[in-house]
Amino acid sequence: MTFVSNKRLLILYHSQSGNTERMAQAVYAGAQQEAEVDTRLMRAFDAGIQDLIGSDAVIIGTPENFGYMSGAIKDFFDRTYYPAQEHGLNLSYALFVSAGNDGSGAVREIDRILLGYPMKKVAEPMVVQGEVTDAVLVKCEELGLNLATGLAFGIY
Repeated sequence: MTFVSNKRLLILYHSQSGNTERMAQAVYAGAQQEAEVDTRLMRAFDAGIQDLIGSDAVIIGTPENFGYMSGAIKDFFDRTYYPAQEHGLNLSYALFVSAGNDGSGAVREIDRILLGYPMKKVAEPMVVQGEVTDAVLVKCEELGLNLATGLAFGIY
């Protein structure tokens, strides 16, 4: 099978305690194993519409705050939603959530918002309750590698 070249993956996250950042770093490490995909890791407050439209897929990481996504992720959506409409993005996406509860509110609302861009979910959300263990970080690496490999092979 041949690779589709020049695919770009954006890993977008916000972290306060450091848990989501550790997860994002592991997702990034996994994605970088796929040499055919250019992968960028960015904090939500530092990313904008150009970063989004310059990508073929996005992996979004957020802590669960009050049963919802972080304010930084919501801010990113607020800043990019309307400008994205003219581009018809239809990007593939995946989520990871560092949760104190069950993470369902954050997942539900992010999925709802991303339907409007539109974007298409290509993996089940990874929700981690409590401590971010070495086993969790391995699963994060697998998420990054799986999405990057799917991009490289033209699946997404």
